[in-house]
Amino acid sequence: MSIQSRSIFAFIVTLLLAAATIAQQPKPSPAPTAWRAFIGEYTGDSGDTVIVLEKDQKLYALSKKADAGPMRELSDNAFYRDRYGKVSHLKSDGVIYTRKPLGPEEGASQLKVKPVRPVRTLIKEALQAEPPKETGDFLPTDLVELKKLDPAIKLDIRYATNNNLFGTVFYSQPRAFLQRAPAEALVRVSRKLKPLGYGLLVHDGYRPWYVTKVFWDATPQDKKLFVADPSKGSRHNRGAAVDLSLYNLKSGKPVEMVSTYDETTDRAYPNYPGGTSLQRWHRDLLRSVMEAEGFTVYEAEWWHFDYKDWQRYRIGNERFEQLGSHTRTEKKLITANLPRAPQRSSRFCTGMLSVLEHLPAIHKNISYAD
Repeated sequence: MSIQSRSIFAFIVTLLLAAATIAQQPKPSPAPTAWRAFIGEYTGDSGDTVIVLEKDQKLYALSKKADAGPMRELSDNAFYRDRYGKVSHLKSDGVIYTRKPLGPEEGASQLKVKPVRPVRTLIKEALQAEPPKETGDFLPTDLVELKKLDPAIKLDIRYATNNNLFGTVFYSQPRAFLQRAPAEALVRVSRKLKPLGYGLLVHDGYRPWYVTKVFWDATPQDKKLFVADPSKGSRHNRGAAVDLSLYNLKSGKPVEMVSTYDETTDRAYPNYPGGTSLQRWHRDLLRSVMEAEGFTVYEAEWWHFDYKDWQRYRIGNERFEQLGSHTRTEKKLITANLPRAPQRSSRFCTGMLSVLEHLPAIHKNISYAD
């Protein structure tokens, strides 16, 4: 075997080993379609809330009470529908529970929050305000544009559209930036996911400080947990946080998670036990591969990840159009720590595939996207 042949073989094995490490748990089958109408939360007259979830192709009820017992298996006939055919109630252990609205309205992809003041007014005020003054030894700001680093990274920048939490356009351009180190780490994440059949779908990266101020000023007090305090600046402002999900490389469609993006409900928590087995598996897969590259998930949002050195970057307030069409030294990025396979003929690649067929120990733990 030539040097180049050994190089591409080592590259493929490295990807497969990475995939096997990521996918520790077998990929579950989708829940029966008919059960989707049952899954959710139900509240009793006493205030007790029950989570209905799917696990191992069975329906269960799990109480939110701290001293609640184990999950109880449910049957289809435990649910009642209203005159429109929608599931409205659950009967469990002789108690009637009413279905609790969660997430976006039917047919919508984004939960909306009514701002406490008009967003247009808040934007004007925020553009006139100044970010907090900072002192300390910070790393130089070096924002790079994600889409140009890895074409497999897709963008769905909600804040450049009306399809976001506040129903208002905040960004003039649908772009995503991160500081160089987290950007490099994200490319490595993308390449680890590829053998599993998944890609990264980015919703937001660097966020100008004035936008964070608008979010804070517009958000009701009971939902402040989901937005950053502008007096401290956010990790997005520093270019060291990213909001993202997964998409299926084969279909190009986003995968379904336990909650929708930017959802201000309990379902957004990364350890929320509800949903389906497959939704939780996707959520946990994203978390495990991100954490392996130095990111930490935010306690209240499964989609939000902070890079390990976020404190070492300054708060930024530059708007996307001020960053220009090309960020500084962007073209120098990729290569040093990112393995690349040499170009080979289709005949050689066919030979490599036959080699892979003799690696059952690696293959058996790998779950590919449908």
